[in-house]
Amino acid sequence: MIATSNTVTSSREIVPATKGRARISCIGTRSFLLEAPGEFDLPAQRWIWALAQTVKGWADIAEVIPGMTNLLAIFKETPEDPELVTGRLLEAWNKAGSLDLAGKIIEIPVHYGGTSAIDLPAICDFCGLSDREVVRIHYEASYRVFALGSAPGFGYLHGLDPRIYMPRKTVPSLRMEKGSVTIGGMQTGVAMLTGPNGWNSLGHANLQMFDPASATPALMAPGDTVRFLPARIEL
Repeated sequence: MIATSNTVTSSREIVPATKGRARISCIGTRSFLLEAPGEFDLPAQRWIWALAQTVKGWADIAEVIPGMTNLLAIFKETPEDPELVTGRLLEAWNKAGSLDLAGKIIEIPVHYGGTSAIDLPAICDFCGLSDREVVRIHYEASYRVFALGSAPGFGYLHGLDPRIYMPRKTVPSLRMEKGSVTIGGMQTGVAMLTGPNGWNSLGHANLQMFDPASATPALMAPGDTVRFLPARIEL
């Protein structure tokens, strides 16, 4: 490895999604979820990163959690008037520019195929490609870390080639191994924990992605660039 220089439950929508306008929902009593309009792409994520910098500076904010083209703002107290909060968030969104985080480059050696690639045949069937084509397309791409979440250190990676998009499983695997390199819809990632997982595995990485004893526990951070290296291909 070379490194150089969200679970949301029930929500109540209070600003509907329209073209060019963000959607805001109440999550409980103190939290508000802003979702960017349009595609799940890098331009939208850059606006989210910029918005996060602005909202972090508000005196009444307890925590700001940027997600995949969305942002969760958690307030210290329950706002008396939620509509005023949505107005502040929309104003901040409209004023936010584009912020491209200067992240590091992370290279992750991967053992493609083998016993860990439990879903590679299904990916091939769905995409109409051979196992070698799927693997090659996966490791030739360059990915950006949009956000962390789901499990400690898990990075949501953008940049997967549309030719190997694969829907998440309707019935999750009960025990997918930690380190499994997976595809879920239009995203790819590395499993942080051994356990149930609805993504599709095509390989395995032994690199430690999260160290709770470290000053910076998560290897990945928003803005980082990730490249998968074919350390071994067993097909």
